[in-house]
Amino acid sequence: MGYTIAEKILLKHSGQKSIKPGEFIQADVDVALANDITAPLAIAEFKKSGFAQVFNKNKIVLVPDHFAPAKDLKSANQCKILANFAKEQKIKNYFEVGQMGIEHALLPEAGIVMPGDLIIGADSHTCTYGALGAYATGMGSTDLARAYIDGKCWLKVPASLKFIFKGKLNKWVGGKDLILYTIGQIGVDGALYKVMEFCGPVIKKLSMDDRFSMCNMAIEAGGRAGLIEPDEITKKFVAKFKRKPKFYHSDPDAVYEKTYEWDVTDLEPLVACPHLPSNVKPVSSLKNIKVDQVVIGSCTNGRISDLRIAASLLKGKKAASGVKLIVFPATQKIYLQAVKEGLAEIFVKAGGVFSTPTCGPCLGGHMGILAEGEVAIATTNRNFLGRMGSPLSFVYLSNPAVAAASAITGRITHPGNIK
Repeated sequence: MGYTIAEKILLKHSGQKSIKPGEFIQADVDVALANDITAPLAIAEFKKSGFAQVFNKNKIVLVPDHFAPAKDLKSANQCKILANFAKEQKIKNYFEVGQMGIEHALLPEAGIVMPGDLIIGADSHTCTYGALGAYATGMGSTDLARAYIDGKCWLKVPASLKFIFKGKLNKWVGGKDLILYTIGQIGVDGALYKVMEFCGPVIKKLSMDDRFSMCNMAIEAGGRAGLIEPDEITKKFVAKFKRKPKFYHSDPDAVYEKTYEWDVTDLEPLVACPHLPSNVKPVSSLKNIKVDQVVIGSCTNGRISDLRIAASLLKGKKAASGVKLIVFPATQKIYLQAVKEGLAEIFVKAGGVFSTPTCGPCLGGHMGILAEGEVAIATTNRNFLGRMGSPLSFVYLSNPAVAAASAITGRITHPGNIK
């Protein structure tokens, strides 16, 4: 019996001769990630253990990105815990404000995560890195503390689901729409503790940015990990980094719990309506939804291609009166690229404001919290009740083109209707 990509990676890192879904394994970790919300607890537990040194100072990554730059005294103290620990342990991959980015965009950009890696992160959207053909999954802070000690973690081997996408994508449709479609079809628990393996001719043509967007939201269907088989696009992306990747491919006789196959030729841009990522509707069916705020950015859609798409619609236009347009480049490098290409000027002239890279508005932390009754359309990944602020606010999720078009009209709008 053959193995899936996920099973091959877990087998390699467990040192066992064989594995099967449902089995518990102990595995070696390549990267252990945490941020300013989740790292302080892991650090406290590590210190309680009595160990003086982390297992490997080069495999731990600390990124203060959720409430940074510090929004208040409590968040400042949280960030200071990371800075002090990084200094004490001589941790190489600590990213202070000015160098940091939103973690799930920053790590691939910096070459810290690679194909074939086993990555654990105290953040649910760690599954983003599966776009590279890595096994990446979220864990709790105490699990992370254990990894700090000996570089290992306990895992239950998940079953895999296979998603085959056929056809040809229409204009304005991308990875965000494919994952929203998937979640809409199977529900927010349709892949509970499963690996979601995305494949097919449509996936093979997707850019790395679109692949990151898809795998980022695997958790929104309950997925333990989202994975895409490495190909020439993957190899080109990682070729510039020093670390050598390990490319794994699913065997022809690999066993999947279930296979889904969809022709997405007729798919139009989709929007996830309040208050679940699975409440998905075609953008053309939401013409009368007024918006107060538009957020373009996050670890899902804050990469340079996302900003280019949004700017192409906003060029020479203005955000509608009363609409707050907030733009969050996912990293400092992406921000600089946006400045060089003139994208930043387009957003500002359109009435938008730029923020430093942060997760702030996505989780209702800062830099764009919604008031009671306000409606936002965002390129983020969650729209749960109260996610971005007041429990009486409403969040719609979309791709960058729909978000930009909606900023111009003040209503949820198909980008094809912008002339």
